[in-house]
Amino acid sequence: MTAPAEEDPVEQVRALLGEALEVYADEPAAASRLSAVRQRMDEPLRIALVGRVKAGKSTLLDALVGARLAPTDAGECTRVVTVYRYGRIPKVVLHDTAGTSRVLPARRVGGGLRLDLGGSAPEDVAQVVVEWPAPELEAATLVDSPGLASLSTDASDRTTSFLEAGDGVPGVDAVLYLTRHLQPDDVAALTSFQAAAAAAGRHTATLTVLSRADEVGGARLDALQAAAAVARRMSADPAIAAVTSAVVPVAGLLALGARTLRHGDVVALRALAAADRTAVAAMLLTTDRFLRAEAPVEVSPTVRAGLLERLGLFGVRLAVALVHAGIGDAATLADELLRRSGLPELQRLLQVHFTGRGRQLRVAAALQVVGDLLRTSPRPGTEGLAEAVERIRLAAVDVDELALLARLRAADDLLPPGLRAEAQRLLGAEGTAAASRLGLSGDGSAEELRGAAQDAVARWRQVTTDPALDRPATDAADVVLASCEALLTGLGRAPALRT
Repeated sequence: MTAPAEEDPVEQVRALLGEALEVYADEPAAASRLSAVRQRMDEPLRIALVGRVKAGKSTLLDALVGARLAPTDAGECTRVVTVYRYGRIPKVVLHDTAGTSRVLPARRVGGGLRLDLGGSAPEDVAQVVVEWPAPELEAATLVDSPGLASLSTDASDRTTSFLEAGDGVPGVDAVLYLTRHLQPDDVAALTSFQAAAAAAGRHTATLTVLSRADEVGGARLDALQAAAAVARRMSADPAIAAVTSAVVPVAGLLALGARTLRHGDVVALRALAAADRTAVAAMLLTTDRFLRAEAPVEVSPTVRAGLLERLGLFGVRLAVALVHAGIGDAATLADELLRRSGLPELQRLLQVHFTGRGRQLRVAAALQVVGDLLRTSPRPGTEGLAEAVERIRLAAVDVDELALLARLRAADDLLPPGLRAEAQRLLGAEGTAAASRLGLSGDGSAEELRGAAQDAVARWRQVTTDPALDRPATDAADVVLASCEALLTGLGRAPALRT
C-alpha cells in the first residue's frame, strides 16, 4: 500500500481498511470487525453516559441534547442501552439479542419523546437506537446506559459488555462517568474501563461529572460553589486523575430546565418573586411546603409542581433570587441559569477532550484493529499492510498524543514536575487549537504563535537530550517535541528557529 506523505490520515486509514477487507474477506469474524471499523470512520464520535442508578444520566443527556428524550423513571426502558443519534425525522428502532430489528412508534409528548419497548423484555434487547433532529447529535452520538451496580444485574452487565467490547469494535469512543459522591467503587469502575481499553490497545477518553451538583450543598444558593470545591479536590487526587481527564460539577435538571424554559415558567417565577419574600423563602425550604395548596402566592399548586419538575427546588430558589436581582426577561434568565448549571463548562470539556479529537480517536482505533488482526491472524503477503499501519502511526503525531496523555495521567513520575503541566498542554489537554496548546490567548497574531512554537521546539529539543532523564521520560519528551514540530509546521515555519 502506498500513500502520499501529506495525505489525510483518515483517508489513509480508509484505504488501509479497504485493503485489509480484501485480504480477510474469507474470514467472517475478521471481515465483520473491519467493516464495523470502516463504518465508524464516517460516523460521529460515540459518547456513553455511565454511572450508578439515579446518578442523573438521562437528565444530563436531555440537557446536552436540549430536549426531553431519555426515560428518567425506573421503567423497562432504563434497563437497556439506548443510542441517540442525529436523524432528520424522529425514528426509534429496537435491535434484539437474536440479531433482528423492528421500528417502534416515536411518540412525541410535550416537545420530547416517550419510549417503550413494544412488548419486548429488557433482557431480549441488545439496544434501542433513537434518531432525533437535534443539532447537538450531529457532532456526537450519545449512549444512555443502565445503571451500574443496579438491582438488575442483567442491566448492569449490559452496560459493562457494551463498553468493554472484548476483542470486537468498542461500543463507544469516550465515557462520561456520572457520580453524586465519588466512592472507591466508582474509581474501581473507571479503572476497569481504562484497563479494558488499554488491554485492547484503545485510547478511551473519560470525563467525570459530579452530577446533581445542586444537592451537594443541600440545595442552598451556594450549592454549586460547594460542588465546584468538591470537584477540585477530586481532580487533585492522583488516583482519580489517573483514570479521568477532569471532574466537572453539573446540575443536570437545572441545565435542562434552562434550555427548555417556557414563557409560562417565567411568568410564574416573576409572580413568586413579586410575592412576600419571607413567605416565599419559607415555602422554598422544602418541596412539601412549596406545593401546599394554602400557600400565600398567586401561583397555583399545579404550576408550582410544574416548576419543581422542570427546575427542581434549587432551580426555583435560584431563579427567584435572579429575578430579585433584576434579571427579569426570559432569555437572560435562561442564559444565567444555564451558565450556573455547569453545563457550558462540560460542553467545553467535551469539545476539548472528545469531539475535538474525534479524528484522532477513530484513526487510533482503526490502526489498533488492523494491527491486532495482523498479529493474531497473520497471512502471507500482508507485509505491506503492516508497513502501512506503522507508517500512518508515525505520521499521525496526534495518535501518540492520546497515548501519552493517558500515561501522564496514570503516572505522576513519568516526567519531572516542572515539565508535566506544559507537556499536557502542548499535547492538547486544554484544547487542540494552536493558541490553547501554546498557552496564549485566542487573539494572538500569527507571528506570536510561530514565535511561541519555535520556543517550545527549542525547549523540548533540549529536554530530549537531557542526560538526567530516564528512557521512558525521554520517549515521552520525544512525543511532545514531535507535537511541537507539527504545530510549528502547521503555523508556517519561520526561516530560522530562535535560540
